[in-house]
Amino acid sequence: MRAIRNSAICLKDCLCLYICPTGATDTETGQIDANKCTGCGMCARACPAHAITIVPKVYPVQQPKTKKVVEPLYVLAKSWAKGELIADSLSRSENPVERQFAVALRESFRRQGEDLFREAGYMLPQSKNVREMLMNMIMNEMDPNFPKDAALKLLQLLQEQDR
Repeated sequence: MRAIRNSAICLKDCLCLYICPTGATDTETGQIDANKCTGCGMCARACPAHAITIVPKVYPVQQPKTKKVVEPLYVLAKSWAKGELIADSLSRSENPVERQFAVALRESFRRQGEDLFREAGYMLPQSKNVREMLMNMIMNEMDPNFPKDAALKLLQLLQEQDR
C-alpha cells in the first residue's frame, strides 16, 4: 500500500503533511515519496480535504464474473455512453448556465459508464480486456479526440509490468 495525493483538492500546509512517521511527505511541495511511504494511512486519516488516498502497490487479479452479471452491466454502460453523447451535444448551447449543466451531466454520465465498465472487467489496467479495447481504439480511431499517444504509452507500461 502507498499514499497518493490529489493536488487539485489539497489545501496545502496541513497536519497530514507533517504526521508521516517515515518522512515520505515533502512539506514544501506536498509530494509523497512512494519509496518511503509504508501505506500506514496516517496522512490520509489526518487530511482535512480528503486529498490523500491509500492505494495498493500491486493490483490483485480481477475476479471472474458470470455472463449473467456482465451482460446487464454492458447494457447499462451503453445507455450511460448514449447519455454522455446527448449531454455533449447540449454543451454547445448559447446559454452559459445550460452549457455548464450539460458539461456536468456529461462528466457524470462518463464516470458512471466507467464504473460499469470497470465492474464488467474492462477498465482494470491489468486486464486483457483493457489491452484489447485500447488496441481497437488506436487502430480504428473512432474519436478524433482520443489520446492515442497516451494509450500507446499505457500499453507499453502494461507490457513492461507483465515481464
